[in-house]
Amino acid sequence: MAPMSMMPAEVQDGPVVVQQAYQYAAANADILTQIPCYCGCGAVGHTSNYACYVAGTDADGGLRYDLHALGCSICVDITQDVMRMRAQEKDVGAIRVAIDATYARYGPSNMPR
Repeated sequence: MAPMSMMPAEVQDGPVVVQQAYQYAAANADILTQIPCYCGCGAVGHTSNYACYVAGTDADGGLRYDLHALGCSICVDITQDVMRMRAQEKDVGAIRVAIDATYARYGPSNMPR
């Protein structure tokens, strides 16, 4: 998990589950870039669950955060599920299948299959 001190003030002031999701996202791009989101955020250009938290990098290589997930329980729930399944040592493919099965009813995936 990335240190909380590296997070924007809005994240630091957020609920613990949101803080944890941002910390996990910042430290696990390799996983979350392979996991879709189903909150409808594809309409704003998000291409994975990771994009709900991180908008890119600045010139110094530091992360630029997207504050979208601060107000979106679907984004955070997906990340919390990923965290739980990784702790159970499930691989990314199995996690993707579980996320698709659980969240597809909420809206379109923001990433192609």
